[in-house]
Amino acid sequence: GFSVGGGDTIPVFSVGCPVVFKAHSAHPATSEAVGLCIRDAALSTGMPEGVFSLLHGNAHSAGQSLAAHPDIKAVAFTGSFYGGKSLYDIAVKRPDPIPVYAEMGSVNPVFILPTIQKQAKSVAEKLAASNLLGVGQFCTNPGIIIIQRTADTDQFIETYSTVINAAPEQCMLYPGIADAYQSSVNELINQSGLQQVGGSQGNKNGFAVPVVFSTTASLFVENKSWHEEVFGPFSLIVVAENEAEIRTVAGSFKGQLTVTLWGSEEDEKQLGQLSTICADKTGRIIINGVPTGVEVGHAMVHGGPFPSTTDSRATSVGSQSIYRFTRPVCFQDFPDTLLPESLKNENPLKIWRKLNGELTKNSI
Repeated sequence: GFSVGGGDTIPVFSVGCPVVFKAHSAHPATSEAVGLCIRDAALSTGMPEGVFSLLHGNAHSAGQSLAAHPDIKAVAFTGSFYGGKSLYDIAVKRPDPIPVYAEMGSVNPVFILPTIQKQAKSVAEKLAASNLLGVGQFCTNPGIIIIQRTADTDQFIETYSTVINAAPEQCMLYPGIADAYQSSVNELINQSGLQQVGGSQGNKNGFAVPVVFSTTASLFVENKSWHEEVFGPFSLIVVAENEAEIRTVAGSFKGQLTVTLWGSEEDEKQLGQLSTICADKTGRIIINGVPTGVEVGHAMVHGGPFPSTTDSRATSVGSQSIYRFTRPVCFQDFPDTLLPESLKNENPLKIWRKLNGELTKNSI
């Protein structure tokens, strides 16, 4: 989705700009194959030479050199916080700073309110399946689950852990990701205040073992390191004792790609309060669903406040994603003959245009 022919490349073509793509060193042959398809399509449709270029390189310096190059006018990136932030820092320190649209990760908090817990088994199964999807390697993977304690909370944790326990170890995309996942899990295993309630430990040759921990809301708020993404099939269940603790946890999060709220009609007031808090924290709020599965549509927002991205105004998925690679130009007092085709009075392209704030296809 975000590789050579994915959601960062296609919007650039859509607005008429060329692409220089830095291939990931973990899958160079796949990147090359897709890049050749794009090159052949460009040639067969009469596109200019150089409309698409694919570069390889094992070192971070390859991407960093591109971000600093004077002919590059915008950067799109999907990956780690370290990678995205380093490109951003280079780009804004150039003599001519350029925009960087870096998607850098998210724990995608899920809040489970009291009355929906009557469906604890069903909700737990859906969230566990979402967490395990793609060996937990989706940027919208639900990594932290906050549940307000009720008589059904133990049933939720038991069911969730049962699904995690039944999941086999699976191969991650490449050994570096698997090693980073295991390293993060190892750092948490013996920390005071965390209890392992599901999964096992260890990985072999790039295979990840799912794991789930639990803690209290008060401890979670105090330990900011537990708020960081563990990329893989990891989840942390945070148990809150009341509404006040739920709101405190919600307010403690940094920027996220998604926040999910589970509740029934009886939880409507609390859902409203949480959605108000979380709207400042995320680019997409979901009710009674899972965050994995990002539709390429007109209304999708796949982005969020820092540190989930470097630009909270942008989305990297959906039709609005093309605006990352455009900039406005005003043609003031131009004669009709000198205007671009899209702005001529008679509207020769028959496109939708905004005239005095109203959309129309009419001529002027």
